[in-house]
Amino acid sequence: QLQLVESGGGSVQAGGSLRLSCAASGQSFHNYHIAWFRQSPGKEREFVAVISAYGGGTSYGDSVNGRFTISRDNTKKMVYLQMNSLKPEDTAVYQCALGAVLSTRPREYSTWGQGTQVTVSS
Repeated sequence: QLQLVESGGGSVQAGGSLRLSCAASGQSFHNYHIAWFRQSPGKEREFVAVISAYGGGTSYGDSVNGRFTISRDNTKKMVYLQMNSLKPEDTAVYQCALGAVLSTRPREYSTWGQGTQVTVSS
Protein backbone atom coordinates (compact mmCIF):
# COMPACT_ATOMS: atom_id res chain seq x y z
CA GLN A 1 0.00 0.00 0.00
CA LEU A 2 2.73 2.45 0.96
CA GLN A 3 5.09 3.79 -1.68
CA LEU A 4 8.29 5.74 -1.16
CA VAL A 5 10.08 8.14 -3.51
CA GLU A 6 13.46 9.68 -2.71
CA SER A 7 14.74 12.98 -4.04
CA GLY A 8 17.42 15.55 -3.36
CA GLY A 9 20.48 13.63 -4.47
CA GLY A 10 23.17 15.20 -6.59
CA SER A 11 26.85 16.00 -6.89
CA VAL A 12 28.67 18.09 -4.30
CA GLN A 13 32.20 18.90 -3.23
CA ALA A 14 33.67 17.36 -0.11
CA GLY A 15 32.61 19.35 2.91
CA GLY A 16 29.33 20.36 1.32
CA SER A 17 25.78 19.53 2.28
CA LEU A 18 22.72 17.88 0.79
CA ARG A 19 19.21 17.30 2.07
CA LEU A 20 17.50 14.14 0.93
CA SER A 21 13.74 13.77 1.03
CA CYS A 22 11.57 10.68 1.11
CA ALA A 23 7.93 11.16 0.18
CA ALA A 24 5.41 8.52 1.18
CA SER A 25 1.98 7.79 -0.20
CA GLY A 26 -0.60 5.59 1.42
CA GLN A 27 -2.03 5.12 4.87
CA SER A 28 -0.53 4.54 8.30
CA PHE A 29 2.77 6.24 7.55
CA HIS A 30 2.97 7.40 11.16
CA ASN A 31 2.95 3.79 12.41
CA TYR A 32 6.25 2.91 10.75
CA HIS A 33 9.84 3.47 11.67
CA ILE A 34 11.82 5.03 8.82
CA ALA A 35 15.41 4.27 7.95
CA TRP A 36 17.96 5.41 5.42
CA PHE A 37 20.38 2.95 3.87
CA ARG A 38 23.04 3.44 1.25
CA GLN A 39 24.86 1.21 -1.19
CA SER A 40 27.84 1.64 -3.50
CA PRO A 41 28.60 -0.64 -6.45
CA GLY A 42 30.06 -3.92 -5.27
CA LYS A 43 29.43 -3.17 -1.61
CA GLU A 44 26.81 -4.38 0.84
CA ARG A 45 23.97 -2.12 1.83
CA GLU A 46 24.94 0.03 4.80
CA PHE A 47 22.74 1.39 7.55
CA VAL A 48 22.75 5.18 7.74
CA ALA A 49 20.03 6.33 10.13
CA VAL A 50 16.63 5.46 11.55
CA ILE A 51 13.88 7.44 13.23
CA SER A 52 11.07 5.97 15.30
CA ALA A 53 7.44 6.06 14.21
CA TYR A 54 6.57 9.24 16.07
CA GLY A 55 9.99 10.83 15.91
CA GLY A 56 10.94 10.23 19.52
CA GLY A 57 14.15 8.36 18.88
CA THR A 58 16.95 8.30 16.35
CA SER A 59 20.03 6.23 15.70
CA TYR A 60 22.92 6.62 13.27
CA GLY A 61 25.56 4.50 11.69
CA ASP A 62 29.06 5.02 13.03
CA SER A 63 30.32 6.44 9.75
CA VAL A 64 27.76 9.27 9.65
CA ASN A 65 27.11 9.96 13.33
CA GLY A 66 27.58 13.64 14.05
CA ARG A 67 27.32 14.65 10.40
CA PHE A 68 23.86 13.46 9.34
CA THR A 69 20.47 14.21 10.87
CA ILE A 70 17.27 12.28 10.21
CA SER A 71 13.86 13.86 10.76
CA ARG A 72 10.26 13.31 9.78
CA ASP A 73 7.02 15.19 9.29
CA ASN A 74 4.11 12.83 9.67
CA THR A 75 1.54 15.41 8.59
CA LYS A 76 3.32 15.69 5.24
CA LYS A 77 4.31 12.01 5.13
CA MET A 78 7.92 13.01 4.61
CA VAL A 79 11.26 11.94 6.01
CA TYR A 80 14.47 13.88 5.57
CA LEU A 81 18.17 13.22 5.79
CA GLN A 82 20.28 16.31 6.27
CA MET A 83 23.84 15.47 5.29
CA ASN A 84 26.61 17.85 6.31
CA SER A 85 30.39 17.68 6.04
CA LEU A 86 30.10 15.23 3.19
CA LYS A 87 33.03 13.01 2.33
CA PRO A 88 33.87 11.12 -0.88
CA GLU A 89 33.14 7.87 0.95
CA ASP A 90 29.53 9.04 1.35
CA THR A 91 29.08 8.51 -2.39
CA ALA A 92 26.30 5.96 -2.83
CA VAL A 93 22.70 5.39 -3.77
CA TYR A 94 20.57 6.33 -0.79
CA GLN A 95 17.27 4.60 -0.11
CA CYS A 96 14.60 5.19 2.48
CA ALA A 97 12.71 2.28 3.96
CA LEU A 98 9.76 1.66 6.26
CA GLY A 99 9.56 -1.06 8.85
CA ALA A 100 7.81 -2.21 12.01
CA VAL A 101 11.04 -2.66 13.97
CA LEU A 102 13.80 -0.23 14.86
CA SER A 103 16.72 -2.00 13.27
CA THR A 104 19.97 -1.54 11.40
CA ARG A 105 19.29 -4.64 9.31
CA PRO A 106 17.80 -4.20 5.81
CA ARG A 107 15.77 -7.40 6.10
CA GLU A 108 13.64 -5.85 8.84
CA TYR A 109 12.24 -3.25 6.43
CA SER A 110 9.30 -4.04 4.20
CA THR A 111 8.90 -1.04 1.89
CA TRP A 112 11.71 0.60 -0.07
CA GLY A 113 12.13 3.52 -2.38
CA GLN A 114 14.07 3.33 -5.64
CA GLY A 115 16.93 5.44 -4.34
CA THR A 116 18.67 8.69 -5.15
CA GLN A 117 22.32 9.07 -6.15
CA VAL A 118 24.70 11.09 -4.01
CA THR A 119 28.15 11.82 -5.39
CA VAL A 120 30.81 13.61 -3.34
CA SER A 121 33.99 14.70 -5.09
CA SER A 122 37.35 15.41 -3.49
